[in-house]
Amino acid sequence: MAGIAAPNSCVAAGAEVAEAIAEIMGIKIEAREPDIARPGCYFGVQDADLKYIYNGLDDCRAVALLGGGMKVCTIGCLGLGTCAKTCPFDAISMGPDGLPEVDEERCTGCGTCERVCPKHIINLSSTTRRLMREYTTEECTTPCQRSCPAGINIREYIRQISLGNYHEAVQVIKERNPFPAIIGRICPRPCELDCRRNFIDEPVAINFLKRYAADFERESGERILPYKAPATGRNIAVVGGGVEGLSTAFFAARLGHDVTVYEAGAKLGGLLRTAIAAERLPAEILDWDIDGILEMGVKAETGKVLGKDLTVTTLLRQDVDALFLAVGGWDGRLARGTAAEIESPIPGTYMMVDLLNPALKGSEANAFAPQVVILEGGKLALETAKICKSAGADKITILYREDPFNSPVTDADVQELGIDGLNIVYNAGLHRLRGEADNLVELDVIDTQTMAISTIAAQSLVIAAGRFPELIFVENKPAESVAEEADHPPLRWEAFAPYKQPALKDEVGLFAEGDVLADYSAAIKAIGAGRRAAASIQQILYGLDPLLTEQVITPQSPIQDVDHVENVAASQREIMPLCSGRELAVCGEIERGFSKQAAQAEASRCLQCGLICYEHTAASTRQAETTVATQS
Repeated sequence: MAGIAAPNSCVAAGAEVAEAIAEIMGIKIEAREPDIARPGCYFGVQDADLKYIYNGLDDCRAVALLGGGMKVCTIGCLGLGTCAKTCPFDAISMGPDGLPEVDEERCTGCGTCERVCPKHIINLSSTTRRLMREYTTEECTTPCQRSCPAGINIREYIRQISLGNYHEAVQVIKERNPFPAIIGRICPRPCELDCRRNFIDEPVAINFLKRYAADFERESGERILPYKAPATGRNIAVVGGGVEGLSTAFFAARLGHDVTVYEAGAKLGGLLRTAIAAERLPAEILDWDIDGILEMGVKAETGKVLGKDLTVTTLLRQDVDALFLAVGGWDGRLARGTAAEIESPIPGTYMMVDLLNPALKGSEANAFAPQVVILEGGKLALETAKICKSAGADKITILYREDPFNSPVTDADVQELGIDGLNIVYNAGLHRLRGEADNLVELDVIDTQTMAISTIAAQSLVIAAGRFPELIFVENKPAESVAEEADHPPLRWEAFAPYKQPALKDEVGLFAEGDVLADYSAAIKAIGAGRRAAASIQQILYGLDPLLTEQVITPQSPIQDVDHVENVAASQREIMPLCSGRELAVCGEIERGFSKQAAQAEASRCLQCGLICYEHTAASTRQAETTVATQS
């Protein structure tokens, strides 16, 4: 203020100064959570089976340059404490196991440790950072965690169960799964297929242990709410109260936003409430997990159909910063008993199945504007084009992802149809939608070969999938000069999909390979999609780069792993007790759940894996089992 400090100096002051600077710069100031350094290695170098010994070296960077460090694990902590030595706040010390320990009271999140660690073992962490990122090949992930569509830290929550810390286990689960009690009952358990105990006997009962921790929380009556970032003051609307919509709302609330869910049905839950037998998923279990999401601050309004009771425009005009659409499709309408009604939650957008349904032909909703785009549909797209033409369309464009040589239609098919103004675009993916008020105006189309983007005018869009795509809507604010020309300009909006799951990160366009065409095959996959949707909203609101790095883990990523385990004794898996048919009226569920003793015994079977490391069975135990086996 006195003109003494250099222009690039760091100003440390209170909130008043920060607000004054923000006003000068024309930006908004928000509170943010602190970053805390977090080690990501579980086994110290002294526990490695084989390792290099570097006499005379005391810096991890030098060791990494000389020979890579540990002989077996390529990313493990080298244990020489460079992070501790360089920490300017003495917040890091080396523990008895040779791994860094962080004093959270001293840590300021300066990132010095992160910058000097040659193995990327210690990194800055926060609720926002953990929710936003995908796992990378530079992290110590476990096989079960990589197989989980939601990416739950399975190793850690089982460790907490083995220690008797059941509430801490629930906290770990809710880091990436807002429905622990539900998923603990209905998950198809892909994680267990990759459990390393399969090399010895049977996989750990990962999902049953999740259920035990969740049931412990419910029966204790003490709700465990995961950590949230400070309030941002931003409003998010989520349309669709099924698994994906509620998951998106949960994670967006944890990122600090105010979230409201709008559901067409009378109750939240979507297909979880209508498509799963009560003996597998009782209503009280479903309500318990949903209530936990609402207790995070998420608001909900039921009986609200997008396109009828409210619209994209009305929501965006209500000071909503972003709107996420997760309404599903015909399956949701069947559940609500409205299958005979045509719904168009996205302005100007219809499902092809409605147009081809003989019972719905002639509906006044089928009156089309001059310019129509049909997305996919094979030969049915031609029949749909004929219907659109008879309903008032003048120019019709069909988008196919295939090239002309692999197209589902031929030139003869098109000529036989005999529609004037029909245009077919190949190698095409739908990239973005734009509109004004409650009308669709134009679409961005991406060439799947060249990645070139072109814009075509469209007032109607027909999609071949049996559901509406998940889309994020934001206001497309006009330039100041344009806004000044009209006192009340129409609200302009644009819509685009969240970033794709890492395994298909290079795919482009709506309904690309791997995208959902019907309902999700498993609720756990919808949960993962909900987190990605919340992360995508965060990226849009703050102008962050949505691209996934080359290091993100996919099933094709080359990472270290093991094809057998050694020095691990066989251990029988705990059996889930079942309720007989005669007792079902009393039990209420087919599966009774683990007892405390069974949960502890099963948790002890976990090998507490790292990337390639795992815990060996104690020598005395192995000897005893070998003796028993010999006597047998």
